[in-house]
Amino acid sequence: MISVAEALAHVTSGVRLLSAEQVGVADALGRVLAEDVASRVAYPPATASAMDGYAVRAADVAEAPATLRRIGESVPGGRFAGAVGPGETVRIFTGAPVPEGADAIVIQENTESEGDSVTMLESVPAGKFVRPAGLDFEKDQVLLRAGMVLTARDVGLAAAMNVPWLKVRRRPRIAHMATGNEVVMPGEPLGPDQIISSNSLALGAYVTVLGGEPINLGIARDDEDSLRGMLAGARGADLLVTLGGASVGEYDLVRKVLGDEGLDLTFFRVAMRPGKPLVFGRLGDVPVLGLPGNPVSVGVTSVVFLKPAMEVMLGIRRAEGPAAAPPATALLGRDLGENDRRQDYMRATLDVDGDGALVATPFDAQDSAMMAGLARADCLVVRPPHAPPAKAGERVEIIRLREGMISV
Repeated sequence: MISVAEALAHVTSGVRLLSAEQVGVADALGRVLAEDVASRVAYPPATASAMDGYAVRAADVAEAPATLRRIGESVPGGRFAGAVGPGETVRIFTGAPVPEGADAIVIQENTESEGDSVTMLESVPAGKFVRPAGLDFEKDQVLLRAGMVLTARDVGLAAAMNVPWLKVRRRPRIAHMATGNEVVMPGEPLGPDQIISSNSLALGAYVTVLGGEPINLGIARDDEDSLRGMLAGARGADLLVTLGGASVGEYDLVRKVLGDEGLDLTFFRVAMRPGKPLVFGRLGDVPVLGLPGNPVSVGVTSVVFLKPAMEVMLGIRRAEGPAAAPPATALLGRDLGENDRRQDYMRATLDVDGDGALVATPFDAQDSAMMAGLARADCLVVRPPHAPPAKAGERVEIIRLREGMISV
């Protein structure tokens, strides 16, 4: 039985970075950039007005009021073609190019006009309400970095950079199959000794929000031929995940059948709770992650092992060294006894106390079959092996159970 850290190192080193593909910027939300992206334009492309008003020479309005002659207008998409000389002004609108010769904007509210005569009621310094060309970014400036998960804001920025296509990592193809005579799909007739197969649907959903493509191979029955038939469907996948059948019982056949098929086994037990009967190895070119069958075990081991593995495949950039984010922590909401030799992942709620501090309160019941508890948990409280008793108010490490990888 190996430690969680050792098992995680094996899993993340046992998967590969995937190739890149090109997508339209409109389809890039949630994808992971495969290369740095430089802007093809400066923004704004020309010196522009930040307000509706009049473009002036600051020297002409050094003393207010000052009356100037209007010689034209500048609108977005329709610049004034001439130049502003002494005693002249141009009507201008937000975002419109500032005419040659002008160096400031007097806002509309601070002017009075009569015919072509415009009186400026206040003085403005040079540069007032003027956005210089390239104020936001310059041409050829790298603004999006490889390894980023693209948000809605990033998509908008890429469009402003005049970038119509982006190279992103291919979505990992994650084949998965449930095992057992006792499990049936939701809605199917349920025998007296059967249960609903929730694990495969939960895992598929989790793969999707992590940026992958789930391939549900179905349910393999507790016989070797059924398992072998299912395994054939994993050819070409980037990772095969099995659900259940990886323990040491007489009907836990996954490890045996995988071995018969040529599995190069790396490990098969991890010192963690829940999730001890965990298998990892390689079947030909396909890495294999064998998860336990209990619903909570599947959820926890997916967070601890599947998510980091998929991040390696996608090349998601994480800061390392001094810049790396420290582990998330919270104050403990209730007393806990000492831990045994297995690293514990306790389902817990998160609240905020009167001082604004996060408080994580583990549920009293931590059975690995309690799916409803996992569904309402906000985080996992991580307790190292042989952790001593802990009192409410002590600081503990947590893993937030955020479903999505995309932020606004």
